[in-house]
Order: sequence, then structure tokens, then C-alpha cells
Amino acid sequence: MSRRPAAAAPGPPADRAPGPAPAAAPAAPPVPGGGTEPQAPSLARTATGPGAEQASEPASADGRSPEATAAPASPDGRRAEPATAPTSAGGKAPGAPGAAGGTAARDAVHGQRAGAEPGLPPDLYGRDRGDRLMRFLAAFSDRYLPLVTGTDRLARRRPPARRPAALALVVSARECPAEDVVALRLTAPDGAPLPRWQPGAHIDLLLPSGRTRQYSLCGDPGDRYAYRIAVRRTGGPGGGSDEVHDALPAGTRVGVKGPRNAFPFAAEPAVLFLAGGIGITPVLPMAREAARRGLDWRLVHTGRSRASMPFAGELRGLPGADGRVELLPDDEHGTPAGTALLRRAAGRAVYCCGPGPMLDAVRAAFDGSGAKALHAERFTAAPVRDGRAFEVALRGGEVLPVPADTSVLDVLLARDPATPYSCRQGFCGVCTVRVAAGPVEHRDGRLTEREKAEGRMRVCVSRAAEGSRIELDL
Repeated sequence: MSRRPAAAAPGPPADRAPGPAPAAAPAAPPVPGGGTEPQAPSLARTATGPGAEQASEPASADGRSPEATAAPASPDGRRAEPATAPTSAGGKAPGAPGAAGGTAARDAVHGQRAGAEPGLPPDLYGRDRGDRLMRFLAAFSDRYLPLVTGTDRLARRRPPARRPAALALVVSARECPAEDVVALRLTAPDGAPLPRWQPGAHIDLLLPSGRTRQYSLCGDPGDRYAYRIAVRRTGGPGGGSDEVHDALPAGTRVGVKGPRNAFPFAAEPAVLFLAGGIGITPVLPMAREAARRGLDWRLVHTGRSRASMPFAGELRGLPGADGRVELLPDDEHGTPAGTALLRRAAGRAVYCCGPGPMLDAVRAAFDGSGAKALHAERFTAAPVRDGRAFEVALRGGEVLPVPADTSVLDVLLARDPATPYSCRQGFCGVCTVRVAAGPVEHRDGRLTEREKAEGRMRVCVSRAAEGSRIELDL
């Protein structure tokens, strides 16, 4: 049976002064039969989505913008909203004297109906849940935008990833695979696996003296528990190779950074490997990978003599090495010309590593070889090209002339053999110094525009204008 809304109680007579308003009675129990007194829905809502005006609030410690908290949070994590009892058509609270029946107040969270998700705007069509489109857009922005922009939803740039610290490794074994060559096996003290690497990669070896030197990895990339390097004693002014030979017995702890790869192997279907002397170190893992993949590969290794050429036995032991590996010691065949080294290069990608004269000969003969591509890495500093004489001034006032055919690094080494350096090709950054005054001709191709603006210079390759003077912070 339908019920009529209760009529409002008549007001006091005109000759009687109104007394104090009676206190609101507690909500009446539900109407028998399960019904409740109908009430007009409230149209007021509180914005809590991303468009709410909360930008003036400071960010919280975890980087998120705090939400407005008009009321304390409830035990389930939602914020409790102060309940306001809706009025009946007669202006009285439900259950007050003069109102028929009553109704139980509904829970409200930020003006939304019960069941709506907090923090999302209400459904565009008035339904009792968050709008599906808005939920999808919020989830999309939370996941996709940080990936493509490097920022969070508030356009705050994420801090750059920290560079990994040096690995603390131990020299677990030493061997001499050739005259004046020592091979070191480096492992973790606790036997833990080491970072993965690919053929052509190298590591930065942090020597006990404080020197840093780069050496190619010449072991098996499939061995996750050891790195192997091989170093030829050169007796040069830098002293790095002498220290490796004389000061790193088995059991010595050393620091290692990397691996990094500036000479990657692309695994073309047909390849020719050329190695000169100790230049076999990055090429050996490439040849091993080519054999594993079943590629059409050839390898030529040159050196002063057979006794000076390391890993000859490993090369001959590679699967399918018969007829693919050619050793050309100088004392038996003479120094090979570039055309002789490339006589089997037609249709192949060429990977070459060795001393400067060998690389220059290969480059000169490459165009007429029919080879498809040339990948090269040199162990010695490249010759200075288009150089012009200038001067460098040091902090104490000393001025050093830099000839047109000499690098700044060589000039500094002549003055102080302890000057730090490693690759001599502008790649590693060990020789980077700050320039206090004067324009620099950057030839490294590695420094960022910001680093250049800050006055950074890699003295192994970069120079200055002819007749000019630059001041180094040294």
C-alpha cells in the first residue's frame, strides 16, 4: 500500500512567542515491511580526482601529492566524511516529531555513494561506481607516461640511475700463453656469478697503484663465474702492463668496472677475423661464437713469431677450425700487406684488431677487397690528424707547448708519468680534465653538451686552435 508523505506540523499561533526548537530525535527504525521513508538525493559532490585544486599542498616524503584530509581516516584506509542528515520534505530531520517514519543515513565518502572508489570522479551517468573510462585513463597515465617521458604523473623528472660500483674480484689463476704475455683469471671472492658480457667487451682494471687500464675479455662468455684477460708487457712509460705482470700474483684483490663493449660482434653470416699480436684477445671470443653459431668464418693471426702469438692452441681447437685458421708469424712470412690480409674478404664482414700500422694497411686496402663491412679496434693511440700547435698552461703558471703531431696527454705524460689515462681514444674518460680558460676542439665524440659547457676535456684526443693557449685545472 502506498504511503503519503506526512504533512508538516502547523506553526505556533501568532499571539504566542516561539519557544526553543526541540532537539532532533534519533533516526526512526525502518518502516515495517523493509521500506524506508523516501528522501530527495543530494546534488552536492566533492571533487577528489586529479583535477581537484590540491596543487598548493606540499609533496609528501614518498614523492606523491597529499590529498585533502577533511576528516580522519577510517580503519579500512578510507577518509570518514562528517555525516549530514538529509531533511525531509517538511524541513525536519527524519524521525523528528511530525515526520512519518524515518530513514537510515547512507554512508558517504567525498560526496560519492557507497561503493564508489575513492580518488576517482563519479560515473558520468550517475551510477554507483567510478567511471570506467576515467579508471582506464588514470591507469594508462600511471604506466605509459613514465616510460616515454622519464617523469611521473606530476611531470617530475626521475633521478638518473646510479652507475654501478666497481666489482671487488680476486686473481684466482695466472698463466703465460705466450712470450711476455700473462693471462689472469678473475673471480668473485665468494664464487658468485659475474655480470654477463658479449664478444668484443672489455673491463676497466683498477690497479693497486691507482692506475686504470682497459683490457679485452678473452674467455668464454658462457662462463658466468670468471673473467679472463691477457696482457703483453710493453715496458712503456705508463707502467700499467708492468704492474699487471709484477704486482698481481694469485690471490690479489683488484677492482673491476664493466664489462662494456665498444667493439661488438654482429654475427654476420660470413666473417673474416684479423688479429695482430695481442689483438687476438677480443677476436678469440668472436671466433668461438662464430663457430658455435655455424657461421662461415675465417681467421688470420699475425705476430713477430709463433712463440709470441697467444692462444694458438685454442684457435686450432675451435669446432670446424681446420682450414679456417691461418697463423702468419713475421719471422716466417714477413710482415703481410693489407691486400694479403684481405685476400679472403670478398663478401664478408671484416673484424680487425691490432697495432696501428696493421689497421692503417687494412683500411688502405679495404675498398678494393670486396668486403661488405669493416669493424676495427686499435690498442694504441690513433695518430693525430689535422693537428696544429698550441699551448697548455697549468695552475702553477707552467706553460707546456703541444706540437702539431702530439696529443695533450703525451705532453702531460712526458712531464708526469703518473698522469691518469687508459684507452687513449677518447672513449673511457679516465684522462678527462677541467679547462679553466680557453676554447677547446672536442674530438672525442663522447662528452655531452653539458659536460663541454662545464669545461671538460679528454686530453688524449681533444685539442685547441692553432697558436692559442688553454688553461688546465692541473
